[in-house]
Amino acid sequence: MEQLLKCLVIDDDPQVNDYVCEMVRQTPFLQLAGTFDHAAAAIHELEQGAINLIILDINLPGVDGVTFAATLKDLPNKTIPAVILISGSPEYAIAGYKVDAIDYLVKPFSYDDFYKSVSMARRLLQVHKPGNASEYLFLKVEHDLVRVNIKDIQYLESLRDYVKVVTEASTITALSTLKALESKLIGHQFMRVHRSFIVNLDKIESIQHMTIRFGKTIIPVTEQYRTAFKSVFSDWL
Repeated sequence: MEQLLKCLVIDDDPQVNDYVCEMVRQTPFLQLAGTFDHAAAAIHELEQGAINLIILDINLPGVDGVTFAATLKDLPNKTIPAVILISGSPEYAIAGYKVDAIDYLVKPFSYDDFYKSVSMARRLLQVHKPGNASEYLFLKVEHDLVRVNIKDIQYLESLRDYVKVVTEASTITALSTLKALESKLIGHQFMRVHRSFIVNLDKIESIQHMTIRFGKTIIPVTEQYRTAFKSVFSDWL
């Protein structure tokens, strides 16, 4: 039997809060673990470490939803809950992806919109749950998840609010941060060599004077990362 995802709903509008809670109750793989009208009230529940998903309003009293989502990485447990942000305006969507939100729903949204978002969260949580050695990433491209095999990636490049993920066969521009994707590459042969670049060490075609070549693309290894890079290739550099 599939394990239920424990979910918190945080919204200061009572009608929206009740509406979202009812959607959670209607969704077979979700379990409503709590509902709050401001972010601080949810901290105790989150510190217990059993919450998988938060449906979080951006325009909250006190600490706003984006600021609160950014603090989740500091929770005293290893499992960081996934976040779906909701708002009455689309203007905060990019800010949401900066804190690695799964999706961004603009009010009023339908149950179909809600179900697509929480299904996306379920897929990502299944991939990255403890004990799963993931061999692929799901990249957020608008409202779709695009699967990419990690071993096929040549390099990743930060583009402000996006990340360009380059493989031998394709280039995908995903809504994410380089830091967020870097955390999902732990255990694979990837290294940050520049503030804006992470490279797959197994895909490097050539190295010359602290620059890396992938076809016609040349990536410099900046001073901050040279010691670590040289240690990997100490037999050749």
